[in-house]
Amino acid sequence: MIDPDRYQALRLTPHENGILEIRMVCREGQRLPTADARTHYEMCEIWRDFDADPEYRVAVIRGDGMGFSGGGDLGLVEAMASDPALRMRVWREAKDLVYNMINCNKPVVSAMHGPAAGAGLVCGLLADISIAARDARLVDAHTRLGVAAGDHAAVIWPLLCGMAKAKYYLMLCETLTGEEAERIGLVSMAVPAEDLESRAFEVAARLANGSQGAIRFTKYALNNWLRMAGPTFDTSLALEFLGFGGSDVHEGVAALREKRPPRFDPGQPF
Repeated sequence: MIDPDRYQALRLTPHENGILEIRMVCREGQRLPTADARTHYEMCEIWRDFDADPEYRVAVIRGDGMGFSGGGDLGLVEAMASDPALRMRVWREAKDLVYNMINCNKPVVSAMHGPAAGAGLVCGLLADISIAARDARLVDAHTRLGVAAGDHAAVIWPLLCGMAKAKYYLMLCETLTGEEAERIGLVSMAVPAEDLESRAFEVAARLANGSQGAIRFTKYALNNWLRMAGPTFDTSLALEFLGFGGSDVHEGVAALREKRPPRFDPGQPF
């Protein structure tokens, strides 16, 4: 059974038909959930707990406040840049987050509204059925921060939307609306914002009421495409965390704090 006391950054709400709602919550004074050290850890662990709990059949992951997720906490990024031990711990969690989602036997539905970035976007796009509000704003902002797009992008974006689109959006940090994400195949569907919650739970209920063995075995087989991309993901994640030890990440953090374009040194390799 999932111990709800184990989770503070995620709000777990049981629904009928064995549906578990997982909501990333805003910390005090925030308008968007962000992945600080505690949130990052919980987002890694929840998929194993959900998978092991016989009470639940389907999970719906959502964001709190003004959007789905606001990306990584800048305080955590700065701490990783100066603390190799912390950097290695977060690297292991980032690896586990992706593999725990891929290896979770039960289906996951995501409902993305507003901004969707960072570790939250990992969960949003690795969900088996990804649903975005048409006006949602999806972005993988790693290269703007000064590190490689490593936490999920290499394993899933080329498969969903093709290599040409993946390179364009990941290398340039271009933001996609939910409508555009649906058009290029990055998400399962885009719906009006006012219909997002009801559509997500409608899909979850259909999954919960279907043949659990058939649905889970179908997921397992399809996710072998992602498992085959494991070496590519492992490389991208290693290169991302190599970047956290470089100089560009300090300029990337400063630019985000000062709300200006970054001025990276073109002579630096990372």
